[in-house]
Amino acid sequence: MEMRQIQYFLEVAKREHVTEAADILHVAQSSVSRQIFNLESELGVELFIREGRSVKLTPLGRIFFERMKQVWNMMEDAKREVKEYLDPEKGTVRIAFPISMAAHTLPSIIYAFRTRYPEAKFQMSNALYYDLIDGVINGSFNLAMIAPMPNQEKETKIKGATLFTENIVALVPNHHHLAQKSSIRLRDLKDEPFCVLPEGFVFREQVIQACKEAQFTPRIAFEGKDIDALKGLVSAGLGVALMPEMTLVDNTPRSTVIVPIVDTNLTRTVGVIYPTQRKLLPTEELFYDFLLETYERLNEFKQ
Repeated sequence: MEMRQIQYFLEVAKREHVTEAADILHVAQSSVSRQIFNLESELGVELFIREGRSVKLTPLGRIFFERMKQVWNMMEDAKREVKEYLDPEKGTVRIAFPISMAAHTLPSIIYAFRTRYPEAKFQMSNALYYDLIDGVINGSFNLAMIAPMPNQEKETKIKGATLFTENIVALVPNHHHLAQKSSIRLRDLKDEPFCVLPEGFVFREQVIQACKEAQFTPRIAFEGKDIDALKGLVSAGLGVALMPEMTLVDNTPRSTVIVPIVDTNLTRTVGVIYPTQRKLLPTEELFYDFLLETYERLNEFKQ
């Protein structure tokens, strides 16, 4: 089994199309087909179901794909590790994050890091909560910012640190009867139409659970595909929403008002995780230590 065969296989499996994979790899389509055929002959199994030039992985092909993806990531990490040990300040950080951190939190910390290490580079991905955990475990990336912080006793394949705890606040239309309040209790929203994220989002689960603890079930009127969509729904006067405080920093719609909630349990932990089964690469370790140092200093300043 050759590295070229693995590379071609992974590209075809991701795109489910031989010609598209060949274009990305800058080789002839016939070359990709030949290498896939040689790989299947060597293994003695079919990895793909052919539908013209479109393909789909067989059940065994899917297992092989997951394993080869991990192998390829490890080989790429090994090459990067050798380079970064020579000069970690010029290496690359592969990090993933939830979309809620895209507007303020991550850009701010990356800017601060690159002020200190201007030649450091970043490869960034965004993903849903459980995909962030899975991606760290399977090697798609080595670091992930995440909220809330996972239970590390249950998730034994990851480690990490809580960086800070943020408040959950209410976002209401500016003409809303609670808009002029300096603060409210969550139960004050029990009769309001709620705008929430779709099922599958951990923050949606947290909102519903918090309402139940406040002894009511939220009346879900609208779903927004992400945090910005929720802001738009509230801005249009279609309901209220609970929001992580950091998602509203420098990014609050004009026709809405942020109202603090005094319930003490309405907070969200924000942290960073990494795999227990792989070492962080030198530049990633530099960035991880920078995160801990920066937020420790900020937390001390707040106190």
